[in-house]
Amino acid sequence: MPRVLLVEDEPAIADTLVYALTTECFEVTHALTGSEGLAAFGENPHDLAILDIGLPDMTGLDVCRKLRETSNIPVLFLTARDSEVDRILGLELGGDDYVTKPFSPREIAARVRAILRRAGSAAAPVATEVAADEVVAVLHHDTSAMRIHCHGSVLDLTAHEYKLLLVLLARPGRVFTRDQLLDHAWEDPGAVTDRTIDAHIKSIRAKLRLVRPGAEDLIQTRRGLGYSLAL
Repeated sequence: MPRVLLVEDEPAIADTLVYALTTECFEVTHALTGSEGLAAFGENPHDLAILDIGLPDMTGLDVCRKLRETSNIPVLFLTARDSEVDRILGLELGGDDYVTKPFSPREIAARVRAILRRAGSAAAPVATEVAADEVVAVLHHDTSAMRIHCHGSVLDLTAHEYKLLLVLLARPGRVFTRDQLLDHAWEDPGAVTDRTIDAHIKSIRAKLRLVRPGAEDLIQTRRGLGYSLAL
């Protein structure tokens, strides 16, 4: 999963963002201060940073300057101010986007996905970074060949079937709504309906059954909610 560093000192805002990003398949590291954020970044690599400009110990702009000394990590700024000077300064420092409070957590998640796509990072929230040798129960994702194996046999999946199964494989046990699956597996989700997901899931189950009878039960239907992978 793409890893996001969130540096935000307001707990209410941070909690809603952590929840929204986590449900969209991001791994989030939350820091309350700029120094904590820089320390967290130094300990583990991250794919994107969300920086509140008004932090208690330093500004988000200062944090960005520090990050830019060693990294080209994409940066999304948050601020309570709507100053053109602030926006220009933030972008000139290497910020990739700028959002003024109040904002929708879902909007932030969408902007994060767009920034990561532009940056060429792992496309969120499809977890293409499952290690090539990582085996999750009976399913194995070969990232180099972009194929998924079931009990050692390659599944003959279409591009959309592959993307759908990869989303489920990334978070076993997590229930994905049809809208979430559409958003993750289609470049233009509005071009198809949620029933398209049902048809593709049915096809994936049939292909799992061909490899090993009973394997189709790996994909579980949660009535009124969506689908999950039971491993």
